[in-house]
Amino acid sequence: MTAGIGIEAHVAAFEAAHDDYSAILLKALADRLAEAFAERLHQRVRREFWGYAPDEHLDCQALIDERYRGIRPAPGYPACPDHSEKRVIFDLLQAEENAGMQLTESFAMFPAAAVSGLYFGHPDSQYFVVGRVTKEQVEDYAHRRGQALREAERWLAPVLDYDPEE
Repeated sequence: MTAGIGIEAHVAAFEAAHDDYSAILLKALADRLAEAFAERLHQRVRREFWGYAPDEHLDCQALIDERYRGIRPAPGYPACPDHSEKRVIFDLLQAEENAGMQLTESFAMFPAAAVSGLYFGHPDSQYFVVGRVTKEQVEDYAHRRGQALREAERWLAPVLDYDPEE
């Protein structure tokens, strides 16, 4: 989901007028709106669509503390460090056609004020951090994804416990 469609022209106009403050503010507002929409959609998944928490009523602090059932991890974050997994999500949802969003060659989302991820509703689901991964783990991962080891190492570089150049 995105809240950034059409803001590029406005950001460019602010920047051309040397109004960096307004450009930054517009980008930040769009980012926050995208994140708020993702949170609202997660609430609707819990209450309505999947319906496993139909009577859930949480105040702001409970939401901040994530005192709800389920998680919504996203590629590029600690639980899913491989940004290239966004391609799978985009393909499944046909995001380019249905939402007007695109992925760059480095898997950044465009427009930039965008959120993607997965929803898990299991009562025991919780956020976690992928620790350092060994070469054996990366080799297995690359094999299962049908990609070259170097490609997997590129996308997992921040969590490798070895230097691929050695």
